[in-house]
Amino acid sequence: MNVLKIATAGSVDDGKSTLIGRILYDTKSLTEDKLQAIENKSKQRGFDYLDFSLATDGLVAEREQGITIDVAHIYFSTPKTSFIIADTPGHIEYTRNMVTGASNSQVSIVLVDARNGVVEQTYRHFFINNLLRVKDIVIAVNKMDLVDYSQEKFNQIKDEIEYLASKSEYQNQNLTFIPLSALKGDNVVELSEKMDWYQGKPLLSHLESLSSEDINTISQARFPIQSVIRPKTDDYHDFRGYAGKLYGGDLAVGDQVTILPSNTQSKVKSIQFFNQKYQEAKKGSSIIVTLEDDVNISRGDMLVKNGEEPKVVKQIEATICWMDKEPLKVSEKYYIKHGVNDAQAKITDVSSLIHTDFSGEENSPTELLLNQIGNVSLRISKPLFIDTYKENKSNGAFIVINPKTNNTAGVGFIK
Repeated sequence: MNVLKIATAGSVDDGKSTLIGRILYDTKSLTEDKLQAIENKSKQRGFDYLDFSLATDGLVAEREQGITIDVAHIYFSTPKTSFIIADTPGHIEYTRNMVTGASNSQVSIVLVDARNGVVEQTYRHFFINNLLRVKDIVIAVNKMDLVDYSQEKFNQIKDEIEYLASKSEYQNQNLTFIPLSALKGDNVVELSEKMDWYQGKPLLSHLESLSSEDINTISQARFPIQSVIRPKTDDYHDFRGYAGKLYGGDLAVGDQVTILPSNTQSKVKSIQFFNQKYQEAKKGSSIIVTLEDDVNISRGDMLVKNGEEPKVVKQIEATICWMDKEPLKVSEKYYIKHGVNDAQAKITDVSSLIHTDFSGEENSPTELLLNQIGNVSLRISKPLFIDTYKENKSNGAFIVINPKTNNTAGVGFIK
């Protein structure tokens, strides 16, 4: 069965949780006790309808305030597809959660309240999806029942989003616009007769039609070593294997490889997972690799194909989305985590602040505040093996850690 990872995004009260709850309800994915709890709570609040947001908002504060605070992951299946949905918050102070949810998703659903149209958070979420290079974006124009199912209102929102898309650097994005009402169920699972002017598919059918390929586009193979396997048992006394997850491209027995940072060369002798051996491993596979030569390899090293070496650098230029209440400042020291590698880093320059409404950049800001995005230079304490984010998502991203608090302070995308 195909597995599709989806992130939701949108401003406060655009109806993200309600939409997911409606999908769960219409696909009969809610258990009887969960459905009964939703019915009871809706009656207690005096609603004459089911409050579907209760299906996803798990925290007490979320249910009391009617908002989403933390990322909730929802799992359900149809006969065609298995879905994993990250329901992310809409408040501006929780934008960092939206980045987390979208970073591992193949599809993003950006909700827009038909009454309010495109607002500041819509710009921000659309920009972040472009920054993360999420290929398929669904613009769900919600609450169409509150604007009398107006085609004119829908087209107005569509034109504004398409104008934004035309200014984006990432042009390989597939945009799909769907008018719907999550509360009433219009165009969610079934097509609505109230919007006969809409010629597309309902939301669920459209999602089922999408490809569930890995989010990381095909590029050069990158195999960061997570651990060295030395059983030292009677059966495997001389066994030396290298365990990790393969990114970017495939790896096969017989491939000539280079080990970084030593630049030692060898050949792939075997590829296995537990006791199963394979001639080839596909990207995304967690495997153990053995080599023809007895070379010195340890955690943090990287195995790549000959002729496909990444850059080895101690200076990085990156776009950073800042997630900490403490501002990012020039000369501040942080830790960064790049794959399995950790290193100390110093901010040497904040060259620009990027406006998320696609209006341009502000040059030479003194700092980056919570939820701001900017271009930054970092000096690293040891060499890292990097690609640009455009070339290889997994090897072109890193996280920034505040050493004072151990909080994840930001996420970076290498330029």
